[in-house]
Amino acid sequence: MQQNTAKTKTARVIAQYRGRYRVLFNEKELWAEVTGKIIYAALSQLDFPVVGDLVDIIELGDDNAVIQGILPRKSLLKRKAAGKDQFQPIAANVDTAFIVQALDRDFNLNRFERYFTIVKAGGIKPLIVLNKTDLISKVELEEKISLIKDRFQNIDVVAASAEAKDGIDGLLKALKKGELHCFVGSSGVGKSSLINKLLGKEVLKTIEISASTKKGKHTTTHRELFALKDGSMVIDNPGMREVGVGDSLQAVSDVFSEIAELAPACKFTDCTHQHEAGCAVLSALKEGQLSQEQYSNYIKLKKESAHYAMSGLEKRQKDKRFGKMVKTVKQIKGIK
Repeated sequence: MQQNTAKTKTARVIAQYRGRYRVLFNEKELWAEVTGKIIYAALSQLDFPVVGDLVDIIELGDDNAVIQGILPRKSLLKRKAAGKDQFQPIAANVDTAFIVQALDRDFNLNRFERYFTIVKAGGIKPLIVLNKTDLISKVELEEKISLIKDRFQNIDVVAASAEAKDGIDGLLKALKKGELHCFVGSSGVGKSSLINKLLGKEVLKTIEISASTKKGKHTTTHRELFALKDGSMVIDNPGMREVGVGDSLQAVSDVFSEIAELAPACKFTDCTHQHEAGCAVLSALKEGQLSQEQYSNYIKLKKESAHYAMSGLEKRQKDKRFGKMVKTVKQIKGIK
């Protein structure tokens, strides 16, 4: 039998479809599929390649390749899949996540915190992008930026308008050569339009949102990576209706650092910050040092994350008990 002498090469996943990928190797794009070994060994969606991944491939000819394995990821942006107790990967090896909201209809501070949680859980830097500045007055824009600065410290904000081509220079300055940047946000906030402006050409299809319903459409149907002339890279993503934070308790604490810093002063070490006497967080809330909206969102995200973490633990314990039972049965029956 002739031995397969094909050598593996490292490529980057630049687009993801149902069961197929586009990978880039030495400026050459190839269509790729994963090996049966990867499919068999996968325990969840997280074990499959995602846009941004560096992968080992073997070229098959005719611009086709097979993915042999995934190289270690330096970061992974993921969310809890809607209605399921599992994570959905969004992008890998991301340096900065551009969290986009549209100023005419989408502006929501609580939603920013939800995105911050999944971004920080993945070891990624967040950056706020306020799009469609042409649809509100300068006074309104200043008020919204002031609200952001009051609530979120040390997070950069870029205001832009893809339609009026304003603020694009600010986005370009935020892009770093050799780094990977991922655009995330709801449908219709203008992620694809902004990326088109950064690329300097209409690469991504866009659809105007309905004037009557103010609802956007899922114009982007798949995740795709684009390289800019300056050597930076950007990923476009379909809009997200739900952003499940999953088991990200540490990330919740990181996002709500002001509350986390108060917690050690609580009377009880296991304080839930909801009803206990001597709670430093509730005291700060009462004295106006914390906003009710921020506190309520913290409790909500903390409960959501704790619930998912407990569900995951119970599932792992159940799987472990089942594994032990199978092993015992095999020992009794003498099965190897």
